[in-house]
Amino acid sequence: MGSVFTPVGQSVPRSFSRRLSRKFSKDLAIDLGTANTLVYRRGEGLVCNEPSVVAVRQSPGGEQRILAIGAEAKKMLGRVPSAISVIRPIRDGVISDFEVAQMMLRHFIKKACGPRSLSRPRIVICVPSGSTSIEKRAVAESATSVGAGEVHLVDQAIAAAIGAGLPVTEPAGNMMVDIGGGTTEIAVISLSGLVYSQSLRIGGDKFDEAIIQLLRRRYNIQIGERTAEIVKIMVGSAGCDTEVETFDIKARYLTAREPRAVKITSADINEAIAGPIAQLVEAVRLALEETPPELAGDIALKGITFAGGGALLRNLDTYMSREIGLPVSISSDPLKAAVLGASRLLEDSTLLSMVSMN
Repeated sequence: MGSVFTPVGQSVPRSFSRRLSRKFSKDLAIDLGTANTLVYRRGEGLVCNEPSVVAVRQSPGGEQRILAIGAEAKKMLGRVPSAISVIRPIRDGVISDFEVAQMMLRHFIKKACGPRSLSRPRIVICVPSGSTSIEKRAVAESATSVGAGEVHLVDQAIAAAIGAGLPVTEPAGNMMVDIGGGTTEIAVISLSGLVYSQSLRIGGDKFDEAIIQLLRRRYNIQIGERTAEIVKIMVGSAGCDTEVETFDIKARYLTAREPRAVKITSADINEAIAGPIAQLVEAVRLALEETPPELAGDIALKGITFAGGGALLRNLDTYMSREIGLPVSISSDPLKAAVLGASRLLEDSTLLSMVSMN
């Protein structure tokens, strides 16, 4: 087969140049989450699923040197000397530390693309619907600064709905509730657009904080974020109608220096997270009240779909269905729903142009 070349004095047609670039481009879909960052590479699948955590050492001159990113950095939470900071640069679904977020994003993009990329990738990034223009710009600039040739921001809930297989392009109501680490995205979608959307600063982190505060008040003990997350995953449940379990955790009494084993119950954990869950119930009810009657009727027939890591909380679907009075289902892969939806947009430029926020 002959080589492709450009005759002297003639330029390469722009459409051909774009097709050639796209052929070698390692396009990416990114779910830049408060708890975890997931990266999907076009044609290869999920290539990165790491905690959104960075460990840095502060030099005397004020410069930051990266020690670890992702899973290795998360292991350091609560276990580092004063010279090292373990930072979560995404808070409540948006960038809170721009410099560290850039370091983290650069690391994940390089990990996804490999050391030798022939072109600047096209990147689709999921963001909360409540993000301000400044927050959206920060996300886009972070991606551009680390090598993106083209950046598209898409609503987190729309991406999750697409990833969950909801027919978002049809003239019918689809309701998605995506419970992430920092935010919960509630959306009603029809004809590829948002009919109703709300971004709540409630998610897995709020569950963990509630557990920490209840144990502090009730038992006068202090536990860290990692321990709170572990007990939430182990015994946390929506509603307090499950069998009570008793177990030991290592904690520090506020009146003593040394850590000790403390007996707590699953009822303690469920009571702690009951508050944030009640807020979610009220937010979903409000969304249904604000939804046009015809679309609300569609949702009443099809039910509500939940995604995100928070959707894995035990008994959540049963409890929410009972409280709201509608069918509730959990997407088949709730942790990956948003990034899978964003990856499908890489294959459908028409739909991408319809849902892109920029």
